[in-house]
Amino acid sequence: MEPDLNAVFDLVLRRNPGEVEFHQAVREVFDSLGPVLKKNPHYADEAVLQRICEPERQIIFRVPWVDDEGTIRINRGFRVEYNSALGPYKGGLRFHPSVYLGIVKFLGFEQVFKNALTGMPIGGGKGGSDFDPRGRSDGEVMRFCQSFMTELYRHIGEYTDVPAGDIGVGGREIGYLFGQYKRITNRYESGVLTGKGLTWGGSLVRTEATGFGTVLFANEMMKTRGESFDGKRTVVSGSGNVATYAIDKAQQFGAHVVAFSDSSGYVVDEAGVDVGLLRQIKEVERGRVSEYVARRPGASLVSEGSIWDVPAEVALPCATQNELHEDHALTLVKNGVKVVAEGANMPTTPKAVQLLQEADVLFAPGKAANAGGVATSALEMQQNASRDAWSFEHTEERLAEIMATIHHNCATTAEEYGQPGNYVVGANIAGFTKVADAVIALGVI
Repeated sequence: MEPDLNAVFDLVLRRNPGEVEFHQAVREVFDSLGPVLKKNPHYADEAVLQRICEPERQIIFRVPWVDDEGTIRINRGFRVEYNSALGPYKGGLRFHPSVYLGIVKFLGFEQVFKNALTGMPIGGGKGGSDFDPRGRSDGEVMRFCQSFMTELYRHIGEYTDVPAGDIGVGGREIGYLFGQYKRITNRYESGVLTGKGLTWGGSLVRTEATGFGTVLFANEMMKTRGESFDGKRTVVSGSGNVATYAIDKAQQFGAHVVAFSDSSGYVVDEAGVDVGLLRQIKEVERGRVSEYVARRPGASLVSEGSIWDVPAEVALPCATQNELHEDHALTLVKNGVKVVAEGANMPTTPKAVQLLQEADVLFAPGKAANAGGVATSALEMQQNASRDAWSFEHTEERLAEIMATIHHNCATTAEEYGQPGNYVVGANIAGFTKVADAVIALGVI
């Protein structure tokens, strides 16, 4: 790492002790920026690195609520409004027991560059809570969301900060959050949250967008080698929103998807995943992957080992951060993987990324490959602002255009800086330079 970068990184470590995911996210970007500082020394002179690494605002608050037994529960809520140089803060809310400030800052930092890559006028932020909605009744989830929004509402707005969903926050949660915002403010401000229901301000394709976009980006990468998804054996980790629609789009492109997972293990279905059944179990019944196996002849549930033990030509990690380790990368390479595209945020460890790239595997980092979700959120904001609603076909076409543009920008930037085919470098530099130039243009604020 260049001395200027190393000095700033040391400062990040000192100021943010114990936040290992945040440190990892910053290091991953900094590792790409040496050539950028040599070409543009004014970034260091203007202290852009220090300014980008420090969130503009960090909000932590108590979330009290009452469960169905009448017991008072206390959770912690977060919103990190990271950078607004390009537009209002934009990024999801995650409800999961693992959430703490370091996770939210890592996600917010990644979001800044991801949002810049979309070309849309949106800054980056992230939020959430250590509340776990799994196993909770609708009433409990509603009461929690109402309490969460009772504090959050004062910090957000369509021109200030626009949250969306993430792990643990789907259409149900967004509905309860928006209802409470409307109740408190007495405003039907549709643009304050994205991921809304289609009958009350939501956008077609938003549900599918992150998974669809990951596959669209991977398909663009494969085109550079004269290949496609058609007939390729594919494994997708996770079984939530991103994974489900990555499976769906990959199958539309002709892929043979044979495995998916959740925290209880992974399912292998050699006949090809029945995405309709998976959606019924996960989206309607809120069930576990074991229920898929019980209703799908020939499918099996494996509770030990890793989904990355399943041989595949295409691997799409769509579950959570740091799920694909060095050993998994070695196994994937040994089994003939050709493409890895991140549907989740930072699901591949740095050493695993290095091993995949050394093996000439096409690798797409999450800040590029999974940007389709936030891009379509920005399209939802456009529709809300104009009081309009677009067709599925029009919105999906816009998504495809955005993902193709992101791929082009990442590829050309990597080539410009002497690393053709390195999408990590391309994404980091393209995202960073766009944000950095805006930070300088707006002055020291």
